[in-house]
Amino acid sequence: MKGSKAIIQSLADQGVDVVFGYPGGVLLPLYDEIYDSDLRHILVRHEQCAAHAADGFARASGKVGVCIGTSGPGATNLTTGIATAYMDSSPVVALAGQVATHLIGNDAFQEVDTLGITMPITKHSFQAMDPAEIPPMMKSAFYIASTGRPGPVVLDLPKDVQEAEFEYPETVEIELPGYRPTRKGNPRQIKRAADVIIKAKKPVILAGGGVIISGSSPELGKFSELIGAPVTTTLMGKGSFPEDHPLSLGMLGMHGRKVANFLIDDCDCLIAIGCRFSDRTTGDVTKFAPNAQIVHIDVDPAEIGKNVDVDLPLVGDAKTILVHLIKEIKNNRERTKKWVAHVKEFRSSCMPRLTFDDFPLKPQQVIKEISETVNDDTILTTDVGQNQMWMAHYFTSRIPRKFISSGGLGTMGFGFPAAMGAKVALPEEDVVAVCGDGGFLMVCQDLATVREYDIPVVVCVLDNRYLGMVAQWQKLFYEERISHTRLGEVPDFVKLAEAFGVNAYRAEKPGEVKETLNDAIKSGEPSLIDIIIDPHENLPMVPPGCGLTEMIGEYKVEREVPGEIPYREAAPEKRGD
Repeated sequence: MKGSKAIIQSLADQGVDVVFGYPGGVLLPLYDEIYDSDLRHILVRHEQCAAHAADGFARASGKVGVCIGTSGPGATNLTTGIATAYMDSSPVVALAGQVATHLIGNDAFQEVDTLGITMPITKHSFQAMDPAEIPPMMKSAFYIASTGRPGPVVLDLPKDVQEAEFEYPETVEIELPGYRPTRKGNPRQIKRAADVIIKAKKPVILAGGGVIISGSSPELGKFSELIGAPVTTTLMGKGSFPEDHPLSLGMLGMHGRKVANFLIDDCDCLIAIGCRFSDRTTGDVTKFAPNAQIVHIDVDPAEIGKNVDVDLPLVGDAKTILVHLIKEIKNNRERTKKWVAHVKEFRSSCMPRLTFDDFPLKPQQVIKEISETVNDDTILTTDVGQNQMWMAHYFTSRIPRKFISSGGLGTMGFGFPAAMGAKVALPEEDVVAVCGDGGFLMVCQDLATVREYDIPVVVCVLDNRYLGMVAQWQKLFYEERISHTRLGEVPDFVKLAEAFGVNAYRAEKPGEVKETLNDAIKSGEPSLIDIIIDPHENLPMVPPGCGLTEMIGEYKVEREVPGEIPYREAAPEKRGD
């Protein structure tokens, strides 16, 4: 068969039935095969949206998402979405067209070095120089993308390789001698970690995206109850632990909850699971968890000690290691009884206010109304900026894979196409994208896609006519010199949506978000809600370079935490001893 047909066959062998793509000249052999295939192809209106949609598909379903772009600008447009998936450990396979093999390196029309460009932002990149290489490369790509720490893999496909013929093998064998992800933790290290955890009086668990990826939320819940440890999460870990649980502290970090930031500062043992200690999570690392012995569980050994020195590293799959830790540790609740009582008391004193009758609408009120409308199975995606942090801070997540956001790369424009991909992956679930006006304008052309393919997502545009997060920093740290972060009065988002044939609503007053969102979800059609919010409302935050307890904004900074347990109980042992 031809190489182009082998691509389709290889996708089918991997169980792929849907892809997000955009054709081009060097992909004509592949798209000619797609014409007669059973593969569902969704034509996006921009390649970046193809990558984000594949990413959203992967995060919602746990399967590998697939996107396609042509050579040159098609491939470079994919790279933003590929980098987003890479930073957030999302399994995506990107197929990029390439000029014919004899033209590679000649600066041919629409030629770029896709391998060189994507090498730093993928787990691996392949280039097929012979059609016989396609089946093993495709199988390897899916295996690499979905195992160990997941991530994107790129296949570069020259046009003449797509057109050449070969004998498709009956069985496809792959050899990856340099790729052996560690799943089982070292038994001796697990025993040592258990000993440290048992001795702790004030333990805290920090859950990252690795908990969700490994499917270890049930084990996390058992572990938390077993040792009497409250759970805080990173942005990517949101939903790994039910945020209405008495031991939930919500999100940690720059825009995290006060209760989480202060209790991390006071804990004597921090058990970090599947997180990478990003700067947005830790603040000033020299002030991070100063009293704690740190146990770090991660499948990627490169993350151990990269940003924060740890006392006990555990390399392996989070689910596997938690199962072994639970076996090692008997009930430790008596030792941490006073700590749990203190945590619950302090948590209740830190609950943020959500109800506002103000006009213009406060974003807190918007999040409250969204929360009252959706259910636990609703998938919520966010864009990046204030809209994202308002959702992360105020929205209560209870189930994994239901809160999808761009973390590491912070990609504006992510929320809407990610929602599109999530809805395609799980068509029976309601999907709502919460976007800022700036980010949505970057990808609004794909309203045509959701209308054309009848993908009934609901887009909530938080409309304050600012690049809100950047403007907030300008107000706080640049003497309110608002330099080019005001978006102006165009477009009218309702008219824009209607031009694409998408249902459109506008909400401006308390109660209208709940009413319009309910109508939009019930309509079963693609919909947009233009939500006019207060442009002057800012988020609580930890300023750059500060410790987690040095919050400004909504919360008053206190150096003493009320409760039975002193804020500083004792000087910590020297880290690493």
